[in-house]
Amino acid sequence: MSTSAIIGVVFDFDDTLIPDSTTKLLENNGIDPKKFWLEDTKKLVTEGYDPTLAYLKLILDNIGKDKPLGHLTNDALRCFGKTLDSLYYPGIPQIFDDLKAKVEQSSKDIKVEFYVISGGLQEIMEGSEIIKKYFDGVYGCKLESDTPGGELKYIKRCINFTEKTRYLFEINKGIEPEKTKKNPYLVNRDVPTSDRRIPIQNMIYIGDGLTDIPCFSLVKGGTYRENKGGAAFGVFHPGEEKSARRAFLDLLKSGRTMGTYEPNYTPESALGSIIRAAVVARCADIQVERGQVDAEL
Repeated sequence: MSTSAIIGVVFDFDDTLIPDSTTKLLENNGIDPKKFWLEDTKKLVTEGYDPTLAYLKLILDNIGKDKPLGHLTNDALRCFGKTLDSLYYPGIPQIFDDLKAKVEQSSKDIKVEFYVISGGLQEIMEGSEIIKKYFDGVYGCKLESDTPGGELKYIKRCINFTEKTRYLFEINKGIEPEKTKKNPYLVNRDVPTSDRRIPIQNMIYIGDGLTDIPCFSLVKGGTYRENKGGAAFGVFHPGEEKSARRAFLDLLKSGRTMGTYEPNYTPESALGSIIRAAVVARCADIQVERGQVDAEL
């Protein structure tokens, strides 16, 4: 299969595919989400903490004997993630099957893959049966313990704003997560444009917030080597004034995305239909680039 024959659809997780999973974890354990995010996390950020490190520190602060999260383990996070499958936004997982079918109808040697890059907890995401079934790679924050299966005590991986682009480049260059786990510097190796597994122009990125802006910019704008960009779509929540304001000022007006939409992935919805159209259009472009000029949308 040629390097240009794979289309990568990359999603943020929380508030993009599903309501915020960390907030749900807090609620399930009697922790007030408003205080956690708007007071405690905000206070640490004003003291100089990276926002993602701030919330991870507070998670760890709530783990232990007689604390709200108790003896929380990675196994427990995965079990919790499994309970969230009914909470995904409309059209999930149908859209994944639809996109695979549309790509297969377009060409037998083009395929589509799905990825998550998120500042949320990876173990929660990986506990989801939907993630297990449909996604080719998941990149999220990780916590660790002293012993396998033990109580979580340390921050193992933190994914913040620009750190998200690191994983876009890992996907772009075809570097497997197991390899970068042992050697994180692999992402910096020089890979000729022609050898990159999923070119930037074959990527579609969907996210909801300020942490996604570096990925929006990278995918939509391309790179100096791969100067053709892909597609970037924003998600916002119409009933939430802050979300709508952010979508307009930070994502749409600034030109970082091609559009912002309600998180609905059904074929009849704006976001669901435009993602389907973007994938079909990219399939046609690939066929044209190969000299198959009779490709039709």
